[in-house]
Amino acid sequence: MTIQNGKTEVTQGEETVQSFLVPQDHSIRQAMEQLEKTEEKIVFVVDTESRLIGSLTDGDIRRWILSDGDLKAQVIRVCNRTPCVVQNGFGADQIRAEMIAKNLICIPVVNSSREIIRLVFWKELFQNEAQSKKKQRLSLPVVIMAGGLGTRLAPFTNVLPKPLIPVGDRTVIEIIIDQLHSYGLNQFILSINYKSKIIKSFFEELAPPYSVSFLEEHEQRGTAGSLRELYSPIPQNLIVTNCDIVIQADLAELISFHDDNQYDLTLVASVKDYHIPYGVCELEKGGGLARIAEKPQYSFLVNTGMYVVRRDRLNLIPEQSKLDMTDFIEQLKNSGGRVGVFPIGENAWIDTGEWTEYRKALDSLGRLAARSTAE
Repeated sequence: MTIQNGKTEVTQGEETVQSFLVPQDHSIRQAMEQLEKTEEKIVFVVDTESRLIGSLTDGDIRRWILSDGDLKAQVIRVCNRTPCVVQNGFGADQIRAEMIAKNLICIPVVNSSREIIRLVFWKELFQNEAQSKKKQRLSLPVVIMAGGLGTRLAPFTNVLPKPLIPVGDRTVIEIIIDQLHSYGLNQFILSINYKSKIIKSFFEELAPPYSVSFLEEHEQRGTAGSLRELYSPIPQNLIVTNCDIVIQADLAELISFHDDNQYDLTLVASVKDYHIPYGVCELEKGGGLARIAEKPQYSFLVNTGMYVVRRDRLNLIPEQSKLDMTDFIEQLKNSGGRVGVFPIGENAWIDTGEWTEYRKALDSLGRLAARSTAE
Protein backbone atom coordinates (compact mmCIF):
# COMPACT_ATOMS: atom_id res chain seq x y z
CA MET A 1 0.00 0.00 0.00
CA THR A 2 1.23 3.48 -0.85
CA ILE A 3 0.03 6.96 0.05
CA GLN A 4 0.36 9.73 -2.52
CA ASN A 5 -1.00 13.29 -2.33
CA GLY A 6 -3.30 12.35 0.52
CA LYS A 7 -4.75 9.43 -1.40
CA THR A 8 -4.22 5.77 -0.58
CA GLU A 9 -3.47 3.13 -3.19
CA VAL A 10 -3.96 -0.46 -2.08
CA THR A 11 -2.63 -3.30 -4.15
CA GLN A 12 -4.75 -6.26 -3.19
CA GLY A 13 -5.55 -9.41 -5.10
CA GLU A 14 -9.11 -10.57 -5.68
CA GLU A 15 -8.32 -13.79 -3.83
CA THR A 16 -7.36 -11.81 -0.69
CA VAL A 17 -10.68 -9.94 -0.71
CA GLN A 18 -12.67 -13.11 -1.42
CA SER A 19 -11.28 -14.85 1.65
CA PHE A 20 -13.03 -12.20 3.79
CA LEU A 21 -16.41 -12.45 2.07
CA VAL A 22 -19.32 -14.60 3.31
CA PRO A 23 -22.47 -15.15 1.19
CA GLN A 24 -25.64 -13.99 2.94
CA ASP A 25 -27.21 -17.45 2.78
CA HIS A 26 -24.35 -19.14 4.62
CA SER A 27 -25.05 -20.36 8.12
CA ILE A 28 -23.56 -18.76 11.21
CA ARG A 29 -21.64 -22.01 11.73
CA GLN A 30 -20.05 -21.65 8.26
CA ALA A 31 -19.22 -18.02 8.97
CA MET A 32 -17.57 -18.99 12.27
CA GLU A 33 -15.28 -21.43 10.47
CA GLN A 34 -14.28 -18.78 7.95
CA LEU A 35 -13.84 -16.14 10.65
CA GLU A 36 -11.45 -18.37 12.60
CA LYS A 37 -9.14 -18.54 9.59
CA THR A 38 -8.64 -14.77 9.45
CA GLU A 39 -6.00 -13.15 11.61
CA GLU A 40 -8.06 -9.95 11.77
CA LYS A 41 -11.19 -11.78 13.06
CA ILE A 42 -13.59 -9.98 10.75
CA VAL A 43 -15.49 -10.97 7.61
CA PHE A 44 -18.03 -9.21 5.41
CA VAL A 45 -21.44 -10.50 4.38
CA VAL A 46 -22.37 -9.97 0.72
CA ASP A 47 -25.41 -10.66 -1.45
CA THR A 48 -25.56 -12.71 -4.67
CA GLU A 49 -24.20 -9.73 -6.62
CA SER A 50 -21.23 -9.39 -4.22
CA ARG A 51 -22.64 -6.18 -2.76
CA LEU A 52 -21.83 -5.46 0.86
CA ILE A 53 -24.60 -6.18 3.37
CA GLY A 54 -22.75 -6.06 6.69
CA SER A 55 -19.70 -6.92 8.76
CA LEU A 56 -19.27 -9.82 11.16
CA THR A 57 -16.87 -10.25 14.07
CA ASP A 58 -16.43 -12.94 16.70
CA GLY A 59 -18.10 -10.52 19.15
CA ASP A 60 -21.24 -10.50 16.99
CA ILE A 61 -21.31 -14.30 16.99
CA ARG A 62 -20.63 -14.44 20.72
CA ARG A 63 -23.65 -12.24 21.44
CA TRP A 64 -25.78 -14.43 19.16
CA ILE A 65 -24.71 -17.62 20.95
CA LEU A 66 -25.37 -16.08 24.37
CA SER A 67 -28.87 -15.12 23.24
CA ASP A 68 -29.43 -18.84 22.49
CA GLY A 69 -29.35 -18.23 18.76
CA ASP A 70 -29.28 -21.17 16.35
CA LEU A 71 -25.93 -21.67 14.61
CA LYS A 72 -27.82 -23.04 11.60
CA ALA A 73 -29.47 -19.65 11.06
CA GLN A 74 -28.34 -17.53 8.12
CA VAL A 75 -25.47 -15.18 8.80
CA ILE A 76 -27.49 -12.19 7.62
CA ARG A 77 -29.42 -12.40 10.90
CA VAL A 78 -26.42 -11.62 13.07
CA CYS A 79 -24.18 -9.32 11.02
CA ASN A 80 -23.82 -5.59 11.58
CA ARG A 81 -25.97 -4.05 8.83
CA THR A 82 -24.38 -0.58 9.16
CA PRO A 83 -20.63 -1.21 8.80
CA CYS A 84 -18.18 1.63 8.33
CA VAL A 85 -17.13 1.92 4.65
CA VAL A 86 -15.25 4.37 2.45
CA GLN A 87 -15.66 5.13 -1.23
CA ASN A 88 -12.96 4.45 -3.78
CA GLY A 89 -10.48 7.34 -3.83
CA PHE A 90 -10.63 7.83 -0.06
CA GLY A 91 -8.10 10.00 1.74
CA ALA A 92 -5.58 8.40 4.09
CA ASP A 93 -6.30 10.89 6.88
CA GLN A 94 -10.01 10.15 6.61
CA ILE A 95 -9.64 6.42 7.06
CA ARG A 96 -7.09 6.78 9.86
CA ALA A 97 -9.51 9.00 11.76
CA GLU A 98 -12.35 6.49 11.26
CA MET A 99 -10.24 3.58 12.50
CA ILE A 100 -9.08 5.43 15.62
CA ALA A 101 -12.49 6.92 16.48
CA LYS A 102 -14.38 3.63 16.05
CA ASN A 103 -11.62 1.23 17.09
CA LEU A 104 -11.78 -0.62 13.76
CA ILE A 105 -9.24 -3.11 12.49
CA CYS A 106 -10.50 -3.21 8.88
CA ILE A 107 -12.57 -0.94 6.64
CA PRO A 108 -13.88 -2.04 3.22
CA VAL A 109 -13.54 0.21 0.18
CA VAL A 110 -16.67 0.06 -2.00
CA ASN A 111 -17.63 1.31 -5.42
CA SER A 112 -20.86 3.03 -6.42
CA SER A 113 -22.63 -0.37 -6.53
CA ARG A 114 -21.45 -1.11 -2.97
CA GLU A 115 -19.20 -3.93 -4.15
CA ILE A 116 -16.08 -4.40 -2.02
CA ILE A 117 -13.06 -3.68 -4.19
CA ARG A 118 -10.42 -3.38 -1.49
CA LEU A 119 -9.92 -3.93 2.23
CA VAL A 120 -7.82 -1.53 4.28
CA PHE A 121 -6.34 -2.97 7.47
CA TRP A 122 -5.07 -1.19 10.55
CA LYS A 123 -1.70 -2.96 10.26
CA GLU A 124 -1.19 -1.36 6.84
CA LEU A 125 -1.98 2.20 7.87
CA PHE A 126 -0.33 2.03 11.29
CA GLN A 127 2.57 -0.33 10.71
CA ASN A 128 4.47 0.69 13.84
CA GLU A 129 1.36 0.23 16.00
CA ALA A 130 0.00 -2.95 14.46
CA GLN A 131 1.18 -5.29 17.19
CA SER A 132 -0.14 -3.18 20.05
CA LYS A 133 -3.50 -2.91 18.26
CA LYS A 134 -3.58 -6.65 17.74
CA LYS A 135 -3.00 -7.62 21.34
CA GLN A 136 -3.86 -5.42 24.27
CA ARG A 137 -1.39 -5.71 27.14
CA LEU A 138 -2.76 -7.33 30.29
CA SER A 139 -1.51 -7.45 33.85
CA LEU A 140 -2.87 -10.16 36.15
CA PRO A 141 -1.60 -13.47 37.55
CA VAL A 142 -2.12 -16.73 35.66
CA VAL A 143 -2.61 -20.04 37.47
CA ILE A 144 -1.90 -23.22 35.51
CA MET A 145 -3.36 -26.36 37.07
CA ALA A 146 -0.49 -28.76 36.44
CA GLY A 147 -0.79 -31.30 39.26
CA GLY A 148 -2.96 -33.97 37.68
CA LEU A 149 -1.94 -37.57 37.06
CA GLY A 150 -2.65 -37.43 33.34
CA THR A 151 -4.10 -40.95 33.37
CA ARG A 152 -5.78 -40.47 29.97
CA LEU A 153 -2.32 -40.12 28.43
CA ALA A 154 -0.84 -43.22 30.06
CA PRO A 155 1.64 -44.83 29.56
CA PHE A 156 3.23 -41.60 28.33
CA THR A 157 2.59 -39.90 31.66
CA ASN A 158 4.15 -42.79 33.56
CA VAL A 159 7.43 -41.17 32.55
CA LEU A 160 6.69 -37.46 32.15
CA PRO A 161 4.12 -35.19 33.81
CA LYS A 162 1.35 -34.04 31.48
CA PRO A 163 2.57 -30.41 31.17
CA LEU A 164 5.81 -31.62 29.61
CA ILE A 165 4.21 -33.44 26.67
CA PRO A 166 6.52 -32.78 23.71
CA VAL A 167 5.27 -30.98 20.62
CA GLY A 168 8.19 -30.87 18.22
CA ASP A 169 11.10 -29.52 20.21
CA ARG A 170 8.90 -27.78 22.78
CA THR A 171 6.41 -28.74 25.46
CA VAL A 172 2.69 -28.06 25.73
CA ILE A 173 3.14 -25.85 28.78
CA GLU A 174 5.68 -23.68 26.96
CA ILE A 175 3.21 -23.13 24.13
CA ILE A 176 0.44 -22.31 26.63
CA ILE A 177 2.60 -19.82 28.50
CA ASP A 178 3.92 -18.21 25.32
CA GLN A 179 0.35 -17.63 24.13
CA LEU A 180 -0.45 -15.89 27.42
CA HIS A 181 2.90 -14.08 27.63
CA SER A 182 2.22 -12.44 24.24
CA TYR A 183 -0.45 -10.36 26.02
CA GLY A 184 2.12 -9.06 28.49
CA LEU A 185 1.15 -11.56 31.19
CA ASN A 186 4.29 -12.13 33.19
CA GLN A 187 3.34 -13.86 36.46
CA PHE A 188 2.66 -17.59 36.23
CA ILE A 189 1.76 -19.79 39.19
CA LEU A 190 1.88 -23.54 38.60
CA SER A 191 -0.20 -25.76 40.88
CA ILE A 192 1.79 -29.00 40.98
CA ASN A 193 1.68 -32.41 42.64
CA TYR A 194 2.39 -35.39 40.37
CA LYS A 195 6.08 -35.55 39.36
CA SER A 196 6.49 -32.03 40.73
CA LYS A 197 10.29 -32.27 40.95
CA ILE A 198 10.54 -32.84 37.20
CA ILE A 199 8.40 -29.76 36.49
CA LYS A 200 10.46 -27.62 38.87
CA SER A 201 13.71 -28.80 37.35
CA PHE A 202 12.44 -28.13 33.84
CA PHE A 203 11.67 -24.46 34.56
CA GLU A 204 14.86 -24.00 36.57
CA GLU A 205 16.89 -25.07 33.55
CA LEU A 206 14.66 -23.19 31.09
CA ALA A 207 15.25 -19.83 32.85
CA PRO A 208 12.29 -18.15 31.08
CA PRO A 209 11.85 -14.37 30.66
CA TYR A 210 8.79 -14.41 32.94
CA SER A 211 8.11 -15.20 36.58
CA VAL A 212 7.24 -18.80 37.50
CA SER A 213 6.31 -19.81 41.03
CA PHE A 214 4.87 -23.05 42.37
CA LEU A 215 1.85 -23.91 44.46
CA GLU A 216 2.73 -27.41 45.60
CA GLU A 217 -0.01 -29.80 46.69
CA HIS A 218 1.09 -32.51 49.10
CA GLU A 219 -1.96 -34.53 48.15
CA GLN A 220 -4.43 -34.41 45.25
CA ARG A 221 -6.87 -31.55 45.88
CA GLY A 222 -8.99 -31.67 42.74
CA THR A 223 -9.16 -29.11 39.97
CA ALA A 224 -9.91 -26.18 42.28
CA GLY A 225 -8.74 -27.09 45.82
CA SER A 226 -5.29 -25.52 45.59
CA LEU A 227 -6.74 -22.15 44.52
CA ARG A 228 -7.75 -21.59 48.17
CA GLU A 229 -4.12 -20.64 48.87
CA LEU A 230 -4.47 -17.67 46.51
CA TYR A 231 -7.44 -16.08 48.29
CA SER A 232 -7.20 -12.32 48.76
CA PRO A 233 -9.84 -9.89 50.06
CA ILE A 234 -8.89 -7.61 47.16
CA PRO A 235 -11.16 -8.31 44.14
CA GLN A 236 -8.27 -8.93 41.76
CA ASN A 237 -8.82 -11.25 38.81
CA LEU A 238 -6.91 -14.45 38.11
CA ILE A 239 -6.74 -16.38 34.87
CA VAL A 240 -6.96 -20.10 35.67
CA THR A 241 -6.24 -22.68 32.99
CA ASN A 242 -5.65 -26.40 32.68
CA CYS A 243 -2.20 -27.49 31.57
CA ASP A 244 -3.38 -29.49 28.55
CA ILE A 245 -5.30 -26.88 26.57
CA VAL A 246 -4.33 -24.04 24.25
CA ILE A 247 -6.92 -21.29 23.82
CA GLN A 248 -6.51 -19.10 20.75
CA ALA A 249 -8.99 -16.37 21.66
CA ASP A 250 -8.67 -12.65 22.40
CA LEU A 251 -7.82 -12.61 26.11
CA ALA A 252 -8.32 -8.85 26.31
CA GLU A 253 -11.92 -9.36 25.15
CA LEU A 254 -12.32 -12.14 27.72
CA ILE A 255 -11.20 -9.90 30.58
CA SER A 256 -13.38 -7.01 29.37
CA PHE A 257 -16.36 -9.36 29.10
CA HIS A 258 -15.72 -10.57 32.67
CA ASP A 259 -15.34 -7.06 34.12
CA ASP A 260 -18.10 -5.34 32.13
CA ASN A 261 -20.65 -7.93 33.26
CA GLN A 262 -19.34 -7.93 36.85
CA TYR A 263 -18.96 -11.70 36.94
CA ASP A 264 -17.29 -13.45 39.85
CA LEU A 265 -16.19 -16.23 37.52
CA THR A 266 -16.20 -16.47 33.74
CA LEU A 267 -15.91 -19.83 32.03
CA VAL A 268 -14.48 -20.09 28.51
CA ALA A 269 -16.67 -22.47 26.52
CA SER A 270 -16.13 -23.85 23.03
CA VAL A 271 -18.84 -24.58 20.49
CA LYS A 272 -18.65 -28.31 19.81
CA ASP A 273 -20.55 -30.23 17.15
CA TYR A 274 -21.54 -33.87 17.56
CA HIS A 275 -22.81 -35.95 14.67
CA ILE A 276 -24.95 -38.97 15.51
CA PRO A 277 -24.35 -41.58 12.77
CA TYR A 278 -27.77 -43.19 13.29
CA GLY A 279 -31.42 -42.34 12.96
CA VAL A 280 -32.53 -40.92 16.32
CA CYS A 281 -36.04 -41.88 17.46
CA GLU A 282 -38.14 -39.14 19.01
CA LEU A 283 -41.08 -40.46 21.01
CA GLU A 284 -44.56 -39.22 21.65
CA LYS A 285 -46.04 -39.30 25.12
CA GLY A 286 -46.93 -42.91 25.82
CA GLY A 287 -44.13 -44.41 23.74
CA GLY A 288 -45.32 -43.98 20.16
CA LEU A 289 -42.84 -42.86 17.51
CA ALA A 290 -43.09 -39.14 16.71
CA ARG A 291 -40.41 -39.11 14.04
CA ILE A 292 -36.92 -40.30 13.16
CA ALA A 293 -34.20 -37.66 12.84
CA GLU A 294 -31.70 -39.13 10.39
CA LYS A 295 -28.07 -38.69 11.47
CA PRO A 296 -28.69 -35.42 13.33
CA GLN A 297 -26.06 -32.89 14.34
CA TYR A 298 -26.13 -31.21 17.73
CA SER A 299 -24.15 -28.20 18.91
CA PHE A 300 -23.13 -27.68 22.53
CA LEU A 301 -21.06 -25.24 24.52
CA VAL A 302 -18.45 -27.29 26.37
CA ASN A 303 -16.11 -26.25 29.16
CA THR A 304 -12.56 -25.75 27.85
CA GLY A 305 -10.86 -25.56 31.25
CA MET A 306 -9.99 -21.84 31.20
CA TYR A 307 -11.55 -19.37 33.63
CA VAL A 308 -11.30 -15.82 34.95
CA VAL A 309 -11.90 -15.78 38.71
CA ARG A 310 -12.08 -13.05 41.34
CA ARG A 311 -9.63 -13.81 44.12
CA ASP A 312 -11.94 -12.54 46.84
CA ARG A 313 -14.38 -15.37 46.06
CA LEU A 314 -11.80 -18.11 46.58
CA ASN A 315 -12.67 -18.17 50.30
CA LEU A 316 -15.61 -20.40 49.32
CA ILE A 317 -13.10 -23.21 48.79
CA PRO A 318 -12.55 -25.12 52.06
CA GLU A 319 -8.97 -25.02 53.31
CA GLN A 320 -6.89 -28.18 52.83
CA SER A 321 -9.79 -29.94 51.12
CA LYS A 322 -10.34 -31.56 47.76
CA LEU A 323 -12.68 -29.66 45.46
CA ASP A 324 -13.25 -29.74 41.71
CA MET A 325 -13.93 -26.62 39.67
CA THR A 326 -17.49 -27.73 38.87
CA ASP A 327 -18.24 -27.94 42.61
CA PHE A 328 -16.65 -24.54 43.22
CA ILE A 329 -18.81 -23.01 40.48
CA GLU A 330 -21.89 -24.55 42.07
CA GLN A 331 -20.92 -23.15 45.49
CA LEU A 332 -20.34 -19.76 43.91
CA LYS A 333 -23.78 -19.74 42.30
CA ASN A 334 -25.45 -20.94 45.51
CA SER A 335 -23.84 -18.05 47.40
CA GLY A 336 -25.32 -15.52 44.98
CA GLY A 337 -22.22 -15.16 42.80
CA ARG A 338 -22.42 -14.32 39.12
CA VAL A 339 -20.99 -16.86 36.66
CA GLY A 340 -20.60 -15.99 32.98
CA VAL A 341 -19.83 -17.98 29.84
CA PHE A 342 -17.48 -16.64 27.16
CA PRO A 343 -18.07 -18.62 23.93
CA ILE A 344 -15.29 -19.31 21.43
CA GLY A 345 -15.19 -21.26 18.19
CA GLU A 346 -14.36 -24.95 18.07
CA ASN A 347 -11.06 -24.31 16.27
CA ALA A 348 -9.97 -21.80 18.92
CA TRP A 349 -9.60 -24.62 21.47
CA ILE A 350 -6.85 -27.22 21.23
CA ASP A 351 -7.12 -30.09 23.71
CA THR A 352 -4.20 -32.44 24.33
CA GLY A 353 -5.61 -34.17 27.39
CA GLU A 354 -6.19 -37.62 25.89
CA TRP A 355 -4.65 -39.60 23.05
CA THR A 356 -7.30 -39.11 20.35
CA GLU A 357 -7.35 -35.34 20.78
CA TYR A 358 -3.57 -35.20 21.25
CA ARG A 359 -2.97 -36.85 17.89
CA LYS A 360 -5.42 -34.49 16.18
CA ALA A 361 -3.80 -31.49 17.88
CA LEU A 362 -0.20 -32.25 16.91
CA ASP A 363 -0.36 -30.42 13.57
CA SER A 364 -2.11 -27.37 15.03
CA LEU A 365 0.24 -27.17 17.99
CA GLY A 366 3.25 -27.69 15.77
CA ARG A 367 2.26 -24.72 13.61
CA LEU A 368 1.53 -22.65 16.69
CA ALA A 369 4.91 -23.53 18.23
CA ALA A 370 6.73 -22.62 15.01
CA ARG A 371 4.90 -19.28 14.77
CA SER A 372 5.58 -18.48 18.42
CA THR A 373 9.29 -19.23 17.99
CA ALA A 374 9.46 -17.04 14.90
CA GLU A 375 7.88 -14.13 16.74
